[in-house]
Parts: sequence; structure tokens; C-alpha cells
Amino acid sequence: MKNRFIMLMVIAAISFAGCGGGPKEEVGDAQTRDTSGGTTSSTGADTDSGLRDDLSARDLGSGLQIIYFDFDKYNLRPDARTALDHNYQMLRDNPGMRIMIEGHCDERGTDEYNLALGERRAKAAKDYLAKLGIDGSRISIISYGEERPVALGHDEDAWSRNRRGEFETE
Repeated sequence: MKNRFIMLMVIAAISFAGCGGGPKEEVGDAQTRDTSGGTTSSTGADTDSGLRDDLSARDLGSGLQIIYFDFDKYNLRPDARTALDHNYQMLRDNPGMRIMIEGHCDERGTDEYNLALGERRAKAAKDYLAKLGIDGSRISIISYGEERPVALGHDEDAWSRNRRGEFETE
């Protein structure tokens, strides 16, 4: 039922925007997948050249910053580590603050694959913060996969905005 509602919302959004939108692009086995544990440093080859610098420091109003990921990856890029360092300071300075890390993906790939990838992204962020000293019991994670896009386009600009980890206070 939930998937049917989501599909109706997506169809309505596409129709409203006047986009044609073709079938989903599957993430094939030929794509590079990160299997290093999720917290290794990204190399220059992993960085999307289309991602603008203004995305890396987007604030959520709570003082916490969004992090972004490369296509089909969950390892933390240098800009994500910088944002997480900022979020660590916020959590350190507010010991009563509890957060939920939401893992998000772009529209490419199956629903199941994107839910799993979103969870790995959220877990990579949680593990990084725990390694810095934040008690893991203050951090919960959830994956929304591709269900909550912030950009509805079907191009690299939209996809790069949707591959993210968001931090909500609980």
C-alpha cells in the first residue's frame, strides 16, 4: 500500500512537472561498489565533478549539516568528513542532543538496493561520529532509499542532491 501511494505521488510529480521520465535505470554489476567498510577516504576518481560546493555546507536549521555521496557509494568523501566534523562539534557541545541520520539515494537502482545503500550511508556517518567520541546510543539511523528526493529532475544535478545523509534532531 505504501509503495502504491509513493508511486502515485511520483507519477503526479512527474506529470505536474511535465517530464516524460523513462523506465528506471538498474544499477548493474559493472558499476563500482564500495566494499571497504564505509568509512574510507574517497579518492579523486570517486568525486562527482558535477556536485557544486554549495551543497557540501547546507545547514538544516539545527546547525547540523547534510553530507553528500558519490554515485553508488557509501564511503565518506572529504567534504562529508568536514560536515561530520562540524556535526560532531554540535553534538559534543549539546550532550543532550539525540539525532536521526537519514540515508537517501537517487532514483537509479531498485527500491530494495537503494534502501540498503541508504542504510549503509547512514551507518557510515554514525560510525564516523562514534569514532570521534559520540555515544552511539544518541544516534539512530533510517534509510529512505529514493523515497524522499529533494530534487525531482532526471539528471546529474538532481541525482547529486538526492545522494545524501540528513541529520534530524529527535
